[in-house]
This record gives sequence, C-alpha cells and structure tokens, in this order.
Amino acid sequence: MADRSRIEWTEATWNPVTGCDRVSSGCDNCYALTLARRLKAMGADKYQHDGDPRTSGPGFAVTVHPASLDQPRRWQAPRTVFVNSMSDLFHAKVPLEFIQQVFQVMVETPRHTYQVLTKRPLRAARLAKHLPWPPNVWLGASVENMDVAHRVDHLRRVPSAVRFLSCEPLLGPLGGLDLTGIDWVIAGGESGPNYRPMDTRWARGIRDACIAAEVSFFFKQWGGRTPKSLGRELDGEFWDQMPQRRAL
Repeated sequence: MADRSRIEWTEATWNPVTGCDRVSSGCDNCYALTLARRLKAMGADKYQHDGDPRTSGPGFAVTVHPASLDQPRRWQAPRTVFVNSMSDLFHAKVPLEFIQQVFQVMVETPRHTYQVLTKRPLRAARLAKHLPWPPNVWLGASVENMDVAHRVDHLRRVPSAVRFLSCEPLLGPLGGLDLTGIDWVIAGGESGPNYRPMDTRWARGIRDACIAAEVSFFFKQWGGRTPKSLGRELDGEFWDQMPQRRAL
C-alpha cells in the first residue's frame, strides 16, 4: 500500500502482513477482502495467495512480508501510521517472531506514531509480555456491537501508551460500554454496495459515553454506498478529537 492514506484518523499505512479471516459480524462486508481480490486480479505480488473461501477469499491468505519491514525506516518525516490496514497483526497465523520484528521496527523509528488495530486483543494480551511497548505504539480493538464488548476487557490488559476502539462499522448500540482505561474511540458507519445503515442513536450513544468518561471521540463517517456519501457531521459538528498518551 502507498505510504499516504485517505483514512481520516491516520496519515499512512504499512502492511508487513496481508490477509485475514472473518471472526464476527463486523467482517461481513470487509473492505480489505474486496480490495485484495482486486489487487490479485491486477497482479500485485502481495495478494497472490488465496485464503479459505469459508472465512477469507482470493488474494487474502494470511501472509507475512519480510521485505516490507524496512518501509517505515525510509520515511524521514514523522507520520502517524496505521499498521496492517489489510490484515490483523495478532492473527493466530502470524508467528510471534514476526510480530516481534514488526515491534522492533516501531521501537527503532520513534519519530513515527503507530496505530495497531486488532479484532484479536486476547492474543495481544497473551503475547504482551514478549513485546516491547514504546510510547509511539498505540493498540486498538474493533468493537462493532455489544456482542464483542469482551474485546475491550482484553485490550485493557495490554500496556499500550494509548488504547483505542474502532467502532466501525457501528452495528448496534454501545452507550453502555465500559470505557475504563480507554483513551480514544473512533466511530463510523459502514460503506459499500451492501452497507448496513447506522442508527443515529448508536452514534450519539457512544459519543455521549465518551464525553461522560472524558475519552477522546472521533466520528469518521455516516457511511453509505461510498465512505463520503452521507458526510461526517454528527449533530452539526465534526468530532476529530485525538488522544493523549498516558505515562507508562
């Protein structure tokens, strides 16, 4: 992927791993799965391995890319980096040794801020003692509805300088979510031809929970057939708050 990103809450993407498998309802219309199929057809080297058709798809087998490890070292200007926008670093098929190599790159490039997002924070918690946690590494968990709220409990066990939630696609109310130990919440609706509409009350509920808990809130989009279809304003405001790092 290019080193610049159109994702509103980051500046660049870095994919030392590609491919994934569905684990919950938030994966049903996965943008990365659709993009991998397109990249495979275009002949992109990283996307020539097919995943299990029951849980993955063409070009989306979990694959590590050692040649991509050095990419952030070549970026001289500081930037905020979304790690593995096309995969999950804590997927069970990613060896601990490779995860350690990814973390070593992040340790050695403190000029960058790294945002690692996972649907598997339980594995992150189990491996945390084997990994360094420098202040420029943030860890987030995807939480699309209360069915996967247990992910927040696992995330709290990880000694990350910033812990964040990505509630996108937001598929149900989260107003009662416990935000203890969470620094930042991103929320947004689903996009694409089969998008599932987001209820206004769900967006307001998680925003109000963030305000009450003094947690930074970022509203990314309402979603629709395209990400920009329905805009980004919530009750007439843009919510672009960013987190503060905690002392470790």
